[in-house]
Amino acid sequence: MRSLTRILCLLAASVGLAAAADRPNVLFIIVDDQSPFDFKFYNPKSELTAPNIERLAADGMVFDAAHHMGAFVGAVCTPSRHMVMSGRTVWHLPIGPNAKTHCPEDLPESTMAAVFNRAGYDTMRTCKKGNSYESANEQFTIRHDASKRGGDEESGSAWHGKQVLEYLDQREASKDSDPFLIYFGFSHPHDTRDGTPELLANYGATNHTDKNALPPANPKQPALPINWLPVHPFHHGHPGLRDEVSVSGVWEKRDPQTIHNEVGREFACSENIDIQIGKVLAKLEAMGELDNTYVFYTSDHGIAIGRHGLQGKQNLYEHTWRVPYIVKGPGIKAGTRAPGNIYLLDSLATICDLTGVPAPASNEGTSFKPVLMGEKDTVRDVLYGVYNGGTKPGMRAVKKGDWKLIQYDVMDGQVREKQLFNLAENPNEFLKEHHDPAVMEASGIAPTENQVNLAGDPKYADKLKEMEALLLSEMRRLDDPWRLWDQPDDGLTPPEEPAPKAKKDKKNGKAKGEKKA
Repeated sequence: MRSLTRILCLLAASVGLAAAADRPNVLFIIVDDQSPFDFKFYNPKSELTAPNIERLAADGMVFDAAHHMGAFVGAVCTPSRHMVMSGRTVWHLPIGPNAKTHCPEDLPESTMAAVFNRAGYDTMRTCKKGNSYESANEQFTIRHDASKRGGDEESGSAWHGKQVLEYLDQREASKDSDPFLIYFGFSHPHDTRDGTPELLANYGATNHTDKNALPPANPKQPALPINWLPVHPFHHGHPGLRDEVSVSGVWEKRDPQTIHNEVGREFACSENIDIQIGKVLAKLEAMGELDNTYVFYTSDHGIAIGRHGLQGKQNLYEHTWRVPYIVKGPGIKAGTRAPGNIYLLDSLATICDLTGVPAPASNEGTSFKPVLMGEKDTVRDVLYGVYNGGTKPGMRAVKKGDWKLIQYDVMDGQVREKQLFNLAENPNEFLKEHHDPAVMEASGIAPTENQVNLAGDPKYADKLKEMEALLLSEMRRLDDPWRLWDQPDDGLTPPEEPAPKAKKDKKNGKAKGEKKA
């Protein structure tokens, strides 16, 4: 009987080990400040060379309506990365104005790494430092974080790639069979966009540092973004905003020569990221792990770089509100696309669903596994966005089907604007300013007559009212603590205190979430 019991125990143990070995791995790749329209699979006219990311897109599913939910601080990265790690909505974060009433105190124990540690996964991360969720980052068993935005192997994106490659080498050497979750983050293409010399040369760009001169023109530089403007038609609502006035190489300039060069720098940094991703994918393939790994690729938000006359990420146009999002892995049909209507905050629920790990009770995201498996096209009908890191109440957006509304209530009531777009007819959100002959000559783009903001057109008055009502409904549902000038105040008292400061870095004492990262 004892020998039989021993045999049964050994069999159970071996089955358990086999089950652990068969559980899928996760490689979650996230970059900093990247518009989906940088890529050919979103914008066929893009001049970015990114064969490895393009291969991911060809081998997996591309999402055409992936968004971040927004931000209440200028460092949009900070709430975005809190949402990725926790699955919480924007007004239910531990750094937000609603934190005391809408966020559990023990949230770090329910963030990505903590959840997967308890599930028996090995967790590892590399990413930039700062403007993130430090209490969640601390949960990773192995962590190599540093801000790397230089133009060589040690100071740029290759450093992040090296951390993952060395980790995989260690797993291989030790014959580690536990499933893994790797959070593979990059510091680029966030500015300062110092590319490597050889990649800059591909795009005719230079690491421009002279504020008093324009960068040299070069025929190899990328074209202007399709919706470039020399200036935004009204104030964006955040006076002195770093991203709009202080980015090295651009500053307050939006002239074609400056933007051509800066897009070239962005592409040089993005191509370097692509090279590092290629090395990691090749390593996983050589280890026999790639086919059992879900690979995610995304960004914490988009970026303007000249689009609509803006430079940063503090706006709600599609180029900045949307993010690139690709998933490849077991059960996902290659070469597929779906709108999805997903948020970055849905990532945690989806990773849990794909791996069979229970999502934490604190999660508010929706798994989009049914979309990945071809069972449906979207997980929600309505999308909400916010930016109010500047003057309050700020800007809000809502989208349903082909229709999108952006409202601005900024500069202490001096700027109150509405923009209504039919994205099926006007996907680039052209404004009347895009029809200016000088703009069309510089960009080479001639919008059609109906490609304008429709908010002031009486023919669309009913649609405008419908979208305004939808926006208010979403603001109420998501506990948005502000109301816009033409909305009922709902008895709310807008927050007077600034959002709580993020945890300080123990080494350098700098507050996370306030300044450049």
